[in-house]
Amino acid sequence: MRTLGSICLVAIGLSLGVVATVFYLNPPRPAAAASNDRYQDYIMTTGAVSVNPRVQTDGVWLLDYKAGKLLGTVIDRSQGKIIGWAEVDLTTEFGLQAKQDVHFMMTTGYITQGQSALYLAETSTGQFGVYTMGPNPNGGVVIRRHDITKFRQQVAALPAGNVPPGNQNLPMMKP
Repeated sequence: MRTLGSICLVAIGLSLGVVATVFYLNPPRPAAAASNDRYQDYIMTTGAVSVNPRVQTDGVWLLDYKAGKLLGTVIDRSQGKIIGWAEVDLTTEFGLQAKQDVHFMMTTGYITQGQSALYLAETSTGQFGVYTMGPNPNGGVVIRRHDITKFRQQVAALPAGNVPPGNQNLPMMKP
């Protein structure tokens, strides 16, 4: 019985040694997180930006409804400072009218190691854009548009009494 207890203790000790060795030899993985927030006429989100392949950099995206601008910047980790702001005029980009009632949604997603994309949807017009941020050859950062498309077609207003195509069999309501 005494040998069985000794064998169990040795087995437990070996198991704990193997587990401790695995934790010790595996390098820690950096935590990666993205977050979004909004307040009144502003939306902010973060994601990785590849400015230098050896150094992970966090990018900040800010959408300003009032100005109709998408702004982006990165944080210089060595100095702890913001590296200028890049901007995109969303009224031109999405073909929006001044003072048009718009509703933007945005989030970031993982593309590759150290690089995120910004996914930007305008729900009133049904448009969807994909953007990334990267180093500007002249210094600072630049926002690049990769694609802009429609996720739904906008329905044109019909004159009173007309029925949209495909609904000809529906009874018309009289005022």
